[in-house]
Amino acid sequence: MPDKGFPPLQMLRVWGLADARLSLLGSGLINRTWLVEAGASRFVMQQLNPVFPPVVNEDIRVVTGHLRAKGLIAPELLPAMDGSYWQEYEGHTWRLMTWVAGTSHERITAAAQAQEAGALLARFHRALDDLVYRFRNTRPGVHDTPRHLASLQLALDGHRTHPHYAAVRPLADEILALAAALEPLPALPDRLVHGDPKINNILFDPVSDRALCLIDLDTLGRMPLPLELGDAFRSWCNPRGENDQSSAFSLEFFRAGVEGYASIAAGWITPEECKSIVPATLTIYVELAARFCADALNESYFGWDASRYPSRSAHNQLRAASQIAAARSLLDVRGAAEEVVRRVFSG
Repeated sequence: MPDKGFPPLQMLRVWGLADARLSLLGSGLINRTWLVEAGASRFVMQQLNPVFPPVVNEDIRVVTGHLRAKGLIAPELLPAMDGSYWQEYEGHTWRLMTWVAGTSHERITAAAQAQEAGALLARFHRALDDLVYRFRNTRPGVHDTPRHLASLQLALDGHRTHPHYAAVRPLADEILALAAALEPLPALPDRLVHGDPKINNILFDPVSDRALCLIDLDTLGRMPLPLELGDAFRSWCNPRGENDQSSAFSLEFFRAGVEGYASIAAGWITPEECKSIVPATLTIYVELAARFCADALNESYFGWDASRYPSRSAHNQLRAASQIAAARSLLDVRGAAEEVVRRVFSG
C-alpha cells in the first residue's frame, strides 16, 4: 500500500474514507481510475486529465440525474465531507462516484454484445433528447477532422528529429491519403451525446452480458448524431481491438449494432442521419488514426501501456496502424454496410 502522502489516499480522507483500500481500475487512455473498497461498499475515484476543467462535473451531475429520472442506470457523483463534488489537489481534479457492478470489454467478441451496445446507446440518446441544459464544459471542434489532420501535419513539421520520425512518416502519409478521399459530411443538427461511446465505456452485466450503462462522461455535449454513431461503430466493429495492426471491420458486428440501435431509435433518428452513419464511421477511423499518429511524435496526450510497449510513441504507432487497417477494411465492404443501414431502418 502506498504511503499516506499518495494523492488518492489524501483524497480518500476528504471523502471520509481514510481506511478504505485502493486498487487501480481499468485501462483508460485519459483519466486515472481507482476502485475504492470500504467494507462491503465500493466506489470509484478518478483523477481527471487536465484537458477536462473541473466544471465538467456539474455537467455530469445534471445529465446523470436526468438519466436516472428516466429509469436508466448511471453513476452518481458523491459529495466530499465539505459538500463539494470535486476537489483540487496538486494540480489535479479529483472526484468520487458510485460503483456500478458491471464488466467492461476491451473489444466486442460476439454480435450479441454489439446489439446490446446499440440498444443501450439509443436509450441513452432518447432519454436525453428532452434535456434543456447549457453545458458548462464545451468541446468545440472535437470531431473537426480538418483540424486534426492539420495537427498531424504540424507534428510532422515540428518533430523531424524525433527518433521515431522515420517510422511515423509512412503512417502519416497513408492517413493523409485516406483523408483526401473522404467525402464531406452533410451539415446536420446537433444532438446531446456521450461523446466517446467506445466499447470499454459501456458496462455489461457480468452474468447475462446485458449492456447496463455508459461511463466516463467527461465528453458529454452536443454534436451531429452520425459522428457519435461513427465513433461507436469504429470501436464496436473492430474485434481485434485497437492494439492490433491487422484490425478489420466486422460487418456482422456492424449489422448487430445497427439493429440494436434501430430497435430503440427507429422513427427518432432521421433519414439524413442514417445515410451518414457509414461515411461518419470511416471519417472517425481516419481522424483517430491522425490523432494517434500525431501523438506518436508529440507524446503528450494519450496514455500508454508501459508494460507492453517501449515508449508512448511505439504504442501510438500501433494504434494508428490499427485504425488505418480498420478504415481500409470498411472501404472494402462499404456498399454492404450502407445496405445494412438502408434495410434495418427502412424495415
